[in-house]
Amino acid sequence: MKKVKLETRNFTYPMPVMLVGTIVDDRVNFMPVAWMSRASYTPPMLTVAINKRRFTPQGIQTTKTFSVNIPSVDLLVKTDYCGLVSGRKVEKSKVFEVFFGELKTAPMIKDCPLCLECKLFDVYKQLPVDYVFFGEITNIYGEEKYLTEGKPDIKKMNPIILAMPDEKYWTVGEHVGNAFKDGLVLKG
Repeated sequence: MKKVKLETRNFTYPMPVMLVGTIVDDRVNFMPVAWMSRASYTPPMLTVAINKRRFTPQGIQTTKTFSVNIPSVDLLVKTDYCGLVSGRKVEKSKVFEVFFGELKTAPMIKDCPLCLECKLFDVYKQLPVDYVFFGEITNIYGEEKYLTEGKPDIKKMNPIILAMPDEKYWTVGEHVGNAFKDGLVLKG
């Protein structure tokens, strides 16, 4: 099978869509982000890459906190809208029902199946276009209806997935295997 060369912007495929919440200029703001990754198991940390020109980084750097909210497909229109308008001009807190956890400065979205409350651990500023924020996950909030055996259930949560370069939203497919188990057959 012959490989074809693709554009370099196709390197992560697909990406989960998250809504990053923060307070900027004393206002709650949410921004959809697909450039997020786990950074550490202990303590639990994640990274979020955000363009330096955006409104959200100002809030993260000021409050030293942020949230990562995982929207379901039911919130697709509201999530996409938050990426089409700037918090500099539009009060995005009115789009969702907001709640706060123990940090008190990381706004979260009540309708999202899973909400991660984070305190800023570090920010990498040396990239040409983006900041990379490292957040320590201090609390996770969810509802029983999105859990199976006490753990988040991806099918019940029904998260939004972004595919690039087609710039389309997708849903999660079927369960096809078991991580850290199925490959054991080759181990011998």
